[in-house]
Amino acid sequence: MAKRFIPQPSIMSEVKNYLTIAVGLAFYAFSWNFFMEPYTFVTGGVTGICAIIQYTTGIPIQLSYFSINIVLILIAIWQLGLRFCLKTLYAIAVLTLFLQLFQMVFEVYPNASDILGPEKQLESCIVGSIFTGLGLAFCFISNGSSGGVDIIAAIVNKYKDVSFGRAMLYVDACIVISSFFIIPTENTALSLQKVFYGFINLVIVNVSLDYVVNSNRQTVQFFIFSSKYDDIAYYITRHLKRGVTLLDSLGYYSGKESKVVTTITRASQANQLLSAIKQIDPNALVSQSKVMAVYGLGFDKIKAKAKAVPMNSENNGKIIEEKKV
Repeated sequence: MAKRFIPQPSIMSEVKNYLTIAVGLAFYAFSWNFFMEPYTFVTGGVTGICAIIQYTTGIPIQLSYFSINIVLILIAIWQLGLRFCLKTLYAIAVLTLFLQLFQMVFEVYPNASDILGPEKQLESCIVGSIFTGLGLAFCFISNGSSGGVDIIAAIVNKYKDVSFGRAMLYVDACIVISSFFIIPTENTALSLQKVFYGFINLVIVNVSLDYVVNSNRQTVQFFIFSSKYDDIAYYITRHLKRGVTLLDSLGYYSGKESKVVTTITRASQANQLLSAIKQIDPNALVSQSKVMAVYGLGFDKIKAKAKAVPMNSENNGKIIEEKKV
């Protein structure tokens, strides 16, 4: 039997994931220190809880953030597995470091918050929220999180048909509203204004987050015409962990019989597969197309309820009982 040629897996993909998480957390910390904290905005998540603690007690946000996440990470290990949590632990440490680093920059350059100009509260809220949403999205698409409410959102998304953004929105709304009652102020109107800015932040953050994450979860379908279909199919099943179907084909002009490899992968795996095909068979013909949605067998779970439907005549018109899928 001829030796099967398989491209060697590279550690560069994991390195890329960790670097992407770090970039996302840098966006997050930059947004907090330069756009949110100067105007005492209260955001969602554990960062929002820590902001309330800082505004009321003076405890630096990075200290309370690190402490609260230690408890949440234990829950994440139980529900989401060790691999997810290793990246989350890494993210918690990196974000704590970035929060401290940007805080030091802010202490050296106290006017750094005037990037958009003095007294630009609304503009700072909008720009800061965009940076926050992008930062969180970079973490999620790299199979990590920034910790805190992200962990809760990931657990909810695992079992329910609720997007990351929506799950976070529910919890974050409670945190923002609570700031009205916890943070002391002599001006009720000012307190309400902070709550409104908090909700503006939540909407923009979660829209940005869902847009990037859902774009990354897109799926693509491949039809691969190659004489080395066996090697290609082996690579897809063993290294990409995706299913493969081989279709019989007959060349009209050549009259040659062969197989067509068809598979569905995440869009994020497309370049990896194309690179492998190029190594296995540079002369392969590849057709790639987008797929609206894929459920089951390693993709998204069907989380809707199954309605009662009539059976065929062989079952005497019995009805399937409603059950959760």
